[in-house]
Amino acid sequence: MSRLTTFVISLAVVFGVFCVFSEHPAPPRLYDILSRGSGLNHVAVIGDSYTTGTDEGGQGPKAWTARTWLTLDHQGMYIAPDVASEGRAGYGVRGDHGSVFANLTARAVRPDDALVVFFGSRNDQNVDPALLAEMAREAFDLARRTAASARILVIGPPWPAADVPETVLRVRDVVSAQARAAGAAFVDPIAERWFVGRPDLIGADGVHPNDAGHAYIADKIAPLIGAQLAWRP
Repeated sequence: MSRLTTFVISLAVVFGVFCVFSEHPAPPRLYDILSRGSGLNHVAVIGDSYTTGTDEGGQGPKAWTARTWLTLDHQGMYIAPDVASEGRAGYGVRGDHGSVFANLTARAVRPDDALVVFFGSRNDQNVDPALLAEMAREAFDLARRTAASARILVIGPPWPAADVPETVLRVRDVVSAQARAAGAAFVDPIAERWFVGRPDLIGADGVHPNDAGHAYIADKIAPLIGAQLAWRP
């Protein structure tokens, strides 16, 4: 099934549910919505368990990705997404199903993408910095080769406390350097203190965001994606 078909079906479901449960008049027909304003923006997202969601939160429509698409939709930016994420994965460490970010990039990125988003990963803490740099460069280069006209947004690993381990800071620095070398925009959740002082956003495991945490991530990332798409020619 194509991403456009998936997107249209998803919108139809969303608006169908709205019509059933809302006491307000039905919104415009689907074909009216798709015909006004900007066209579809094909966006690929590569990430770890902060993107897949976990038992702590962020599954299905409560994931930061799903919330982000709805936010952008309300702003007139219509997203056709491909999300490839895997728990415990990183640029240099394999996840639950054996993938690193380069594998997920090959799975998600398409030639017509307007934007490719990488998010993470704290899972790379024990990866040799030279190998991490090589694997991050491979993922970014693959995204660039596959979607030559896409912008690339790289979001570094977040940490849910102010006392960030040196190993995570090293991951942040390596990924930041490779992102900038690839001509990508880089955002640093550690420097911006995402989650710091907000234990209410992290699940009982002390690691993964709960549903409120995913809503918080969406509030952070939706404007970043919107700004990147606004730069499209």
